[in-house]
Amino acid sequence: MPKDLLLEIGTEEIPASFIPKALDLLSAMLKKNIEAKRLSFKGMRTLGTPRRLTFIIEGLDERQADARIEARGPQTKAAYDATTHAPTGALLGFLKSQSCEEKDIKIVTTDKGEYVSITKELSGENTASILPSILRETLSQEFFPKAMRWGAYDLTFARPIHSILSIFGDKAVPFELGHIKSSSATFGHRFLYSNGPIPVDGVGAYLDKLRSAFVIADIEERKDLIREGVRASAKEAGGEIIPDEGLLDEVTCLVEYPVILRGSFDEIFLDLPADVVVNAMREHQRYFSVIGPDGRLLPCFITVANTLAKDMSVVRKGNERVLRARLNDAKFYFEKDSRKKLSDMAEALKGVVFQAKLGTSYEKVERFASLSTMIGAITGFSKALEGNETSADFLSDSFNPALYDKASVDPGLYAKFVLARGAMLAKADLTSGVVGEFPKLQGIMGATYAKRSGEAEEVSVAIYEHYLPTASAGLLPVSVPGAIISIADKMDTICGCFSVGLVPTGTQDPYALRRQALGIIAIIIEKGFALPIDSLIDAALDLLAKKMTRERAEIKASVLEFFKDRLKNQLLGQGISFDAIDAVLSAPWFDIVDAVKRINALEAFKTHSACASLASAFKRVSNILKGIDTGAGIPDTALFIEEQEKGLFAAMTEAAPIIKSACLQGNYTAAFEALASIRETIDGFFDKVMVMAEDDSVRQNRLKLLDSVRSLYFRMADLSKLVI
Repeated sequence: MPKDLLLEIGTEEIPASFIPKALDLLSAMLKKNIEAKRLSFKGMRTLGTPRRLTFIIEGLDERQADARIEARGPQTKAAYDATTHAPTGALLGFLKSQSCEEKDIKIVTTDKGEYVSITKELSGENTASILPSILRETLSQEFFPKAMRWGAYDLTFARPIHSILSIFGDKAVPFELGHIKSSSATFGHRFLYSNGPIPVDGVGAYLDKLRSAFVIADIEERKDLIREGVRASAKEAGGEIIPDEGLLDEVTCLVEYPVILRGSFDEIFLDLPADVVVNAMREHQRYFSVIGPDGRLLPCFITVANTLAKDMSVVRKGNERVLRARLNDAKFYFEKDSRKKLSDMAEALKGVVFQAKLGTSYEKVERFASLSTMIGAITGFSKALEGNETSADFLSDSFNPALYDKASVDPGLYAKFVLARGAMLAKADLTSGVVGEFPKLQGIMGATYAKRSGEAEEVSVAIYEHYLPTASAGLLPVSVPGAIISIADKMDTICGCFSVGLVPTGTQDPYALRRQALGIIAIIIEKGFALPIDSLIDAALDLLAKKMTRERAEIKASVLEFFKDRLKNQLLGQGISFDAIDAVLSAPWFDIVDAVKRINALEAFKTHSACASLASAFKRVSNILKGIDTGAGIPDTALFIEEQEKGLFAAMTEAAPIIKSACLQGNYTAAFEALASIRETIDGFFDKVMVMAEDDSVRQNRLKLLDSVRSLYFRMADLSKLVI
């Protein structure tokens, strides 16, 4: 009869960010090791607090399943000596590895020859007898990216282990992990419970006994308690919480017994930008912010304590005192920053090193500002820079913003101003005191200081948005200037790092180049920019020419492959089949918006009745033409001998302009439909025509015909890559 297995690892305080990852890693390893022992179970639950990681395996078999295992050994010709027929070393080694004798062997015949084989009947063991080895093996493996050793013990874990609880059904599972012996007891809250070990006789009593010892072990239950408690406290204060699921997740993994506490701060701090106050509370103190009915911040905060103190007012005052110091710092830096113009902060970037081989942050800004204006011109959003004019001119002392008054200048000229000015000021807030103290406010403070310095609204918005997206699937820039400057900044970083050999490897990506490439791809697709990625890379490399430590051609090829891989992975994540993606990305793909259109059209075309036959025919075309240069031009109709040659040429000639027109309009569904019209003709050609004819001129002409057929589809997708 199936029973439940309960495993709890009691530890020192585990960092909040470690807990979900630790539960995922351990549960996957535990599942793997259980199934490797021919055991099945109905489900697995994970629970966790800062001081315990718990796994409940529901409905675990009470006994292993019996099994018949067939082990195949060497071929018979290798198992026995050809002359004496005595067992060879290969056979003897196989018998030893299987703990069997020669009499147990049988000969099996396969399509690859005769082999010796052994069949073993394995009787299942009681689960209780093999669980100790399963649990010991699971906990002994090193799977944490950052693990600790403690004392003189030969153990590693996320944090030092204090205890292990293991129960199968209602019986303890005894085993040792280094110096730690498992037991059937758990422990309560570190400060609120002092009655010693808590005996547990099964899964059913576990959660209730912990709850009575001031521990809420279920993460979701704890999160719901915090969410409702924080919401109720905010309502009592006359407002509501600023939604923040990330903070809620973090706080949930910081406590075992959540106690909701509301505090206040001086209203003078409400004169600061709201983002500064919220950031100070969230990033440094893990406090929730409260807004009133008008959407403005209220002078209060809500925090979650891990201990119910005798006098919670003392705890509240302590939190208020710490926050006051943080907000005073923010107020000091903000007032100091406000005495400067944002353009002066940008000049200070000349003393900030972006990367040792790539120069200062000011040099970086100059590069991506130039790249921004190029992109603006390519996309038709703005006018191009003219003559000796540079983006840096829009930040010089002699620059007169009045010449670019939105109401009186050409829209393209104004757009050029927004791009150049916005890009040159984009990183200026990195030299501000507030961003130095609160790094996550970069971009936010730049936009704030831009407004206070009298910059145009579009410039201020672009400064904030150029950092987007800040995470995978994060918010994208809404404005076109913000989108263009974001692309330029990210492309400069990627090409710059590749230029000096700072290429991501494995899990190492210190400059977040993968995320930035995905950001560029997402923005281009969302905005529908006709912006060839190869031309964009060329423009970025032109600006980086003096910084390169590698060959330019090598850099460009590496960056293109890097983007192709990111695009491929992103599309696979959307459920698009690999072969459709591979087919299009094997053709010209640098216009990402166009490539995605082709991929979606091809994915739909795969259900067409003609697709399978066409794919097979085009595979044949590709194989025949592999490594052959057919030369330029079209086939000579005078050299056609078979009717099928003439028919294929006529069908191709008729379909070509239709396909070309559809492609120019971006209607790839129509293009693939037109291609499907030649299916029967190309099938007939391969049924009746010998391409590699003996006559050299006929053979070359037929190859040229096939090359012309290939040209119908090859710029859309290499259809020979389809797997149908």
